[in-house]
Amino acid sequence: MKALISWFGSWSMLAKHFLFLSIGTLVLLGGLGWINLREAEGLFRRQVVSDAQIIIDRTNLYMNAYLDNVQNILMLISTREDLLSDGMEKEASDVLRSYANMNRTLYKSLYLVGEDGHVISNSQTTFDIIGNPQIPVLLTKAKQTYGMFITEPYQSPMSGKTVAFVLPIQSSSTKSFKGIAVVEIDLVQLTNLIAQFMNTKNQTFAIITNKKNVVHSFDAGLPLNSYRLLPYNTSVFPPELDAGFVDKVSELPLGAAEITGPQGDLVAVKSGMNKLGWYFIAFYENSFFYQNIRSLYRNFSTAGVFWIFLVLISTYMISRYITLPVRTLVAKMDRVRDVEVLHTIHATGNDEIGRLARSYNAMMERIHHLLQETKEAERRKKHFELKMLQSQIAPHFLYNTLACISSLAKQHKINEVRETIKTLVGLLSFSFDKSTEFVTLADELEGLRMYAYIQKVRYGDKFTMEIDAASETQSKTILKLTLQPLVENAIFHGIVPLKREGTIRIRTKCVKGKLIITIRDNGLGMNAEVLKSLFGERHKAPSKHRFTGIGFMNVHERIGLHFGAEYGLSIYSLPEIGTLIRIELPALEHEHAEKPQ
Repeated sequence: MKALISWFGSWSMLAKHFLFLSIGTLVLLGGLGWINLREAEGLFRRQVVSDAQIIIDRTNLYMNAYLDNVQNILMLISTREDLLSDGMEKEASDVLRSYANMNRTLYKSLYLVGEDGHVISNSQTTFDIIGNPQIPVLLTKAKQTYGMFITEPYQSPMSGKTVAFVLPIQSSSTKSFKGIAVVEIDLVQLTNLIAQFMNTKNQTFAIITNKKNVVHSFDAGLPLNSYRLLPYNTSVFPPELDAGFVDKVSELPLGAAEITGPQGDLVAVKSGMNKLGWYFIAFYENSFFYQNIRSLYRNFSTAGVFWIFLVLISTYMISRYITLPVRTLVAKMDRVRDVEVLHTIHATGNDEIGRLARSYNAMMERIHHLLQETKEAERRKKHFELKMLQSQIAPHFLYNTLACISSLAKQHKINEVRETIKTLVGLLSFSFDKSTEFVTLADELEGLRMYAYIQKVRYGDKFTMEIDAASETQSKTILKLTLQPLVENAIFHGIVPLKREGTIRIRTKCVKGKLIITIRDNGLGMNAEVLKSLFGERHKAPSKHRFTGIGFMNVHERIGLHFGAEYGLSIYSLPEIGTLIRIELPALEHEHAEKPQ
């Protein structure tokens, strides 16, 4: 998970903004589209169910009218109780035939049955041949029933699958039971008439009694959509509905409900029981509710594709409009390496991005200005530090030299005093020349010889100084008064305390672009502790006798300030053996002395 978050965090701002805006817009569009389609589907479903309910109500009205018609026929027949008398068989058959011919689309067979079981039919010849085993059953039931009753569906040799309407006939004079009038209806015709209301391939119907018996019947000429949608057993003729399915349908509540058919889910719309004691159930394929909104789906799909394309383009443009200036700002900031070069961003807008760009430009201008001020301050600081170091060296040198002259004067060595002062004037002219801080090595060595002469006047033969300077080094650049403080320290700290004569050797050479100067003495030397603390003596209080210890530090700092930290002094010393000072400088000709950095 952390790797995924890290990977996502590495995306550009454009990619993140594009992703979030695209997903958000597509989810919103998809949600609205899905809700609208579901609402449209539900609206259509409710409309279809409402229409189905209207059709069912009309069908029930039709069947109620059908019942009324059958009742009227039965009432007319029951008024002719004389037809049950002996010798009235032919007239009775003609009357039944006339009623059957008048309503042949409704009635299949009409019967008059006497109390003794004698049967007269509208098709007497056919009846005499094939009979009807249900008639005795109906006669027995009629004797136990008062008023008209309707049988459950049964198979009749005369009428096929049918339902019988039975009305007992009583004597008008004695009110005794004389027989029954029976009408077997044509269920095929009744089914065909009802099927005219259900004239699409996605719907069918079923009529079931309150005792879970199927009333309707189909003939071979009807479409097979009913056999496709409902679980009919087609191995028998006529096909019969599956008993388990009939049980499920009978238990459905009134109104719309869902039930599973052989080819998928069905929506069943069940009516209340009509006067016949039957339930009418209309079945619709679930896909039927979608087929009429396919055009709506196509419209939504077309609009969705166009909208998605528009959203992606607009999202990309918006993201680019927002992130491009930010990316430009980031690219500019990434290129900021040399702050001396002022990098600015062209800002034209007045929005947040434009204000950010202008703030960045103002910040860069401030940084550039502060950098220039800092560089100037560093330059001035460097100049002041050099002046301070020079001011430290000059009093140190003068103190020691004047002390030497004072000693000579006390000894009444007038010639030596005169020569020493003359040498001092020359040395001071060299030391305090303000024209430049840099001199040639030859001039520096000449000034060192004048300094050594002054010290020899004071100490006599206490030390000797040997100079071995390679000819190619004579014209090289060196800071004025670099060697004098070091030789002074060698005299005062290394050789003067000795009881013997000391030697100071100075050598110069050029090695790999560097000017190397070594100052070696055979004086007292220093132990490791003194050597380690040598460069810290600048921060200590000066001695009451002279400015001891400032020579090494001053020279080292001056070299570092002018030529860089890689140049300076290295000191090696051993007690009672002596000290070696190694000076490394860039081997620059004197004409480049003002631009050594």
